[in-house]
Amino acid sequence: MMTRILLYSDEPILAKGLESVLRQIEGFELLPTCNTISGVMEQVAHGAPELVLMDLTPEITFAVLSEMKHAMMTTKIVLWVNSISTELAFQAMGLGVRGILRKTLPTDLQVKCLQKVQAGELWFEKALTDSFLCARRVALTQREGQLVSLLSQGLKNKEIATTLMISEGTVKVYLSRLFQKVGVKDRFELALFGLKNLTTGQLPSGEKGHRAGPGAMPGLRSLVLERPVERHEPPARFAGPIRPVISRQY
Repeated sequence: MMTRILLYSDEPILAKGLESVLRQIEGFELLPTCNTISGVMEQVAHGAPELVLMDLTPEITFAVLSEMKHAMMTTKIVLWVNSISTELAFQAMGLGVRGILRKTLPTDLQVKCLQKVQAGELWFEKALTDSFLCARRVALTQREGQLVSLLSQGLKNKEIATTLMISEGTVKVYLSRLFQKVGVKDRFELALFGLKNLTTGQLPSGEKGHRAGPGAMPGLRSLVLERPVERHEPPARFAGPIRPVISRQY
């Protein structure tokens, strides 16, 4: 049986090169290449590809991947990347992405990846899986995730309390627990971890330009930390100089 492959990329020259290789592979049928997400969704609706090779363009976030995976329940997705963060790779695997393929690999390995994935296997390079072993995933409650999302936007305790409809004292209690749970010493570091996960994952806002209410705001479900944190000392109230954007009130 022919395997229908859909390629999504915003780099036409690179895409043309891969197209020419894939057209020569027996058993592969290449659908018209797309350079927009809407184009991919339209092709999926009409062509029902068995495999989608997705260039990791700025359009691709965790939310977009989640929506696309939901729309392509039976389609296998492989991410085509120059590089990828541990956070996004972790989240992509959780969604059911079947492989992560580097563009710099030799063409025979790129073809082999697609063949393996189509055969039901997974394709993740050792360097990437090793980074998973060095990473630590911290599960957050819904309220903790909402608080980290708002903190990462630079909101102060009073603003967070108003948005979540809780008291400032409760915000301080949550922050104290989060510092210990995540292994950070202050709100600035917690906000940085939140930003790293937000930029590759869910957005903390509802409609554009409007902050979502506490019931509608998705927040973060987890934080993926690049390396194990082994701090055991109690969190500091004011550690180091005050930094811009993220207030250090606590």
